[in-house]
This record gives sequence, structure tokens and C-alpha cells, in this order.
Amino acid sequence: MVEGAFARAFRSSIRPVELARRLAREMDDHVSIGVRGQPVAPNHFTVYLSPDDHREFGEVQDALRRELADAARAHARDEGYSFMGPVQVEVVVDETFGTGWFEIEGRFREGAGGAGAGSLVLPTGDRFTLEEHIVSIGRRPECNIVLADPNVSRNHAEIRPSGDGFLLVDMGSTNGTKVNGVRITQHLLEDGDEITFGNTRMRFEAS
Repeated sequence: MVEGAFARAFRSSIRPVELARRLAREMDDHVSIGVRGQPVAPNHFTVYLSPDDHREFGEVQDALRRELADAARAHARDEGYSFMGPVQVEVVVDETFGTGWFEIEGRFREGAGGAGAGSLVLPTGDRFTLEEHIVSIGRRPECNIVLADPNVSRNHAEIRPSGDGFLLVDMGSTNGTKVNGVRITQHLLEDGDEITFGNTRMRFEAS
């Protein structure tokens, strides 16, 4: 009510930080308990904006969606929440809303094929979403993730769906695969794991 009254009085535009705070509150309000007893938060969010605010965000909507998804992942890490599938944010128009009004609705959506949520943050900062398929990593052009690193083997490693998570498997690479600095043959990935293939590092995020 306070936010709505402020919007009517000052015709203020919406700041992304306001959306991020409301999104975090939506997660807290609808957190559930998974089959293993862990807290599970909504992972699909719909942001409803007025026509004017939707136009204002028009040229930066892709960046807005990415920032809100990153905010959801960060809040989940802080609170110990997990997700059923990848975090997704969509922005839509509600013709009944006035300028400065917004609403966020969170839903639970399972990952494709029943796989849990997961993504790799690549050295470029791009995000590779993990789903129900095996992901191959190496120097071969046919790999799903191709690394131009001479210390990476042609068929270096694979990431395989495993239950509601993902298993990292070294494929007998010459220089090995490390997780958090420790060489592994197999490792069930956990949120925040730092993975090293040769001289290339990336991070696993369970969201």
C-alpha cells in the first residue's frame, strides 16, 4: 500500500532494486520443503508492469531479466534455498496497472526431463544451462562446450544428470579435472563449485 501510494503521488518510475526486493520477498513467502527436507523456492517469475513502465524498460528488458535472475540465485544462496529447475524471469504488461505499479508472481517449474536446476558460468561470463542431456567438454569441435586450451584434452570431461543434480566425470584427461582445487574422477556438483579443466576455470551454480 505504501509503495502504491508513493507511485500515485509522485508518478515515479520503477527502479530495478525495487523489483529485486519484491522478487526476494516472493521467494520467501512461497518457499516449500522438498522431498529431501531442503527448502525449495519458486524458480519462474512473471513481472507485471504498467504499459508506461514496460515501455520505459523496453530497451533493457534482456538485461533486466538477467539481473533479476542473478538476484534470485544470490538470494537462494544466502538463504540456503534450492530450485526445481532453471531460474527464469519474464516481463509482461498489465493494462490495468498505473505508472509505478508492479507485481511479481513466482511459480515452481521443474527442469526439462525432470532434471534439477544447474548452469555453468563460463570464463566469458556467459551461462550454459544444464538440462537432461549429457554435456561433453573438451577441445573437439563436436563437444557441447569447446575449450581452446592446449592443456584440455580433446574429450576431457562430461556432466551427466544424476537424480535431481549433476555428476561431473573426468574422461581420462591428460591434465585432469579439479573441483575447488582437488583432482577428481567423479564429483556430484554443488552450488558454487569452482571447476578447472586444464587452465580454464568455470563455476557451477545450482540454479
